[in-house]
Amino acid sequence: MKVVEYGEKQPQVVLLLHGGGLSWWSYREVAHRLQAHYHVVLPVLDGHAESGVPFVSIEENAARLICYIEERFGGAVLAAAGLSLGGQILAEMLAERKWICQYAVLESALVVPMRMTGACVGPIVRASYGLIRKMWFAKMQARALGIPESMFADYYRDTCALRETDMIRFMQANAGYQMKEGLADTSARVLVVAGGKERREIRRSARLLHSAIPNSRLWIPAHYKHGACSLRHPQLYAETLHAWIEGGVLPKVGETEI
Repeated sequence: MKVVEYGEKQPQVVLLLHGGGLSWWSYREVAHRLQAHYHVVLPVLDGHAESGVPFVSIEENAARLICYIEERFGGAVLAAAGLSLGGQILAEMLAERKWICQYAVLESALVVPMRMTGACVGPIVRASYGLIRKMWFAKMQARALGIPESMFADYYRDTCALRETDMIRFMQANAGYQMKEGLADTSARVLVVAGGKERREIRRSARLLHSAIPNSRLWIPAHYKHGACSLRHPQLYAETLHAWIEGGVLPKVGETEI
């Protein structure tokens, strides 16, 4: 497992798990802002460039990260956050180890299975995989994912290194994930984040997560799309995570009901 770290001299550890098709660099700007306060650890998820292992399932990736935390940090960290696929993996970790962290942020995490979408993943990826090295196609995909221009070079490099089988597996896993009953037993304080302009299934998932986790809060920035908080607003995201950990007031943004 590849891991990139910031603020190694800080005693308190914050783990950030990137979204599918992204990598540690999607949290680079967030980590820069948090390193004065925390030891920020950015693992590369299974099946992604430089991970060193194929993607098998959300459950297996969660188990691998739990083992890493046990071996490296004695079984728990101060806080953990995850975006999309990373959020699903974190939800699995919280369900499996109630004490894995004290604070958590689940951003744009789908827990309402989209079976039709999952069934279409294989044919769509197989048909388009040959295009991923085409610059015009990569730029189109980056725009669709909301990836800032400053991250495009990293995105393009790592996308070209993705194996077709891994891409299919993590996209199918993402579409089919359902939260586990054990999530209700987590001891963590959990901030559930979804953009007001996300697809209906993500907004419904946020409501379900909030309902399932006793010690949670729902935070819905009104005008944000999928992953926009951490990807496009790193200062806001870092301030929000810091406030959530330290018990402060969350930054003021236009919020909405979902």
